[in-house]
Amino acid sequence: MRIAYRVETVRTAEAALMARLPPGTLMQRAAAGLAAACCSLLGKGRVYGARVVLLVGSGDNGGDALYAGARLARRGAGVTAVLLGARAHEGGLAALRAAGGRVAEEPFGPLAAADLVLDGITGIGGRGGLRPEAVPVARAARGSDAVVVAVDLPSGVDADTGEVHGEALRADATITFGAYKPGLLVDPAREYAGALRLVDIGLGDVLPGVPDLEALQHEDLAWLLPVPGAESDKYRRGVVGVLAGSARYPGAAVLAVAGALRGGAGAVRYVGHAGDAVIAAHPETLVHPGPPDKAGRVQAWVVGPGIGEGPGAGVAVGEVLASDVPVLVDADGLRGLVPDAVRARTAPTLLTPHAGEAAALLGVAREEVEAGRLAAVRELAGRFGATVLLKGSTTVVCGADGGPVRVNPTGTSWLATAGSGDVLSGLAGSLLAAGLPALDAASCAAYLHGLAARRASEGGAPVTATEVADSLRGAWRDVTAGA
Repeated sequence: MRIAYRVETVRTAEAALMARLPPGTLMQRAAAGLAAACCSLLGKGRVYGARVVLLVGSGDNGGDALYAGARLARRGAGVTAVLLGARAHEGGLAALRAAGGRVAEEPFGPLAAADLVLDGITGIGGRGGLRPEAVPVARAARGSDAVVVAVDLPSGVDADTGEVHGEALRADATITFGAYKPGLLVDPAREYAGALRLVDIGLGDVLPGVPDLEALQHEDLAWLLPVPGAESDKYRRGVVGVLAGSARYPGAAVLAVAGALRGGAGAVRYVGHAGDAVIAAHPETLVHPGPPDKAGRVQAWVVGPGIGEGPGAGVAVGEVLASDVPVLVDADGLRGLVPDAVRARTAPTLLTPHAGEAAALLGVAREEVEAGRLAAVRELAGRFGATVLLKGSTTVVCGADGGPVRVNPTGTSWLATAGSGDVLSGLAGSLLAAGLPALDAASCAAYLHGLAARRASEGGAPVTATEVADSLRGAWRDVTAGA
């Protein structure tokens, strides 16, 4: 599992560690790791004679770049520093000059010929976009043929929130020190970070045990996902109820049921107005005309996809929320959802809005949600007392009790297709029915959903929600192989 910490936490840990070590030790560790990563990015045998440009700001981030540049210069690279701050780290600048590096009189000539550019303009404490004087230099760096490597964090992005206010320098790779920062894992900043690499500088023992963000990986899912035992029956595996679809949107019901079946449910009970379409696509489904409390035993409910906007939709949501099992509310079920009705439940509730639906629930503009995904998901979870999965370019999940936000690393832009959210709802509902806590069910479902879309779109081909559902089996095998 990748874990990330806010800037304040990282700095507190760094201060505690620096108190035990000789001055400058942490910067030298960071520079050594940064230089090694640059050598790897340049390629074996290509460091000697390589042209490296350092974009150096006033802070310690610039010092990291200068010391790393000195190491590269000692290996035969031609290293040029472009000083963009009112001052530069004195020790780092002296080390660079001693190693044969130089300071440029103007930035654009060196950048045009560079093989690699180190972005050390601003560090994790930076707020707002790039300063006006740095913008032309950053644009020249990005417009060159060089590999752009961000030092700890791309300049111009917010380390804590992932927000980008103004212009930022898009990197091909980011070498971060000590711990991942939330902004490296969350859009829009994640798109600026490129490939991520973590350099261990010894913070592990002084960072708190509970991070601010978590990102699951294959081995985490292999441990979390339910696997039937020898004595399993359909009830032990989990029966999920799906209240979805309408005469206008029967496909939503079909896709939600598909997600539930592919998610390992022992059985799926369908209630709604699309029973014929569901049976035609999935004859193993148990169809009932309703109401939900007459449909038979279920261990979780999924309600909302495609149920429409009429008064009957609100009644259906209310009936499902009145149950004593976990409930997932999605799509049309989120319209007009009242926080008190959700908070009054004794069983877990999982809400799965996209940015527009989240904006409506919060009473803000969609753009505000998209720009500050972490703040939005935390606010929704707190307001409704529910676990919230906020879909989007970065899907994030916050538990009802707060705690670390889970960030899904498998997302792909191919999921921006009609019906993919319905598949996700059914998949997450099946995991709720199997007994997973809402946070784990949502996180595992998002991971598998993204992985399935990647498999379906292999080679860059467009995909449909049906193809995503069909690829869930392969995604499941991918994460459990060897477990």
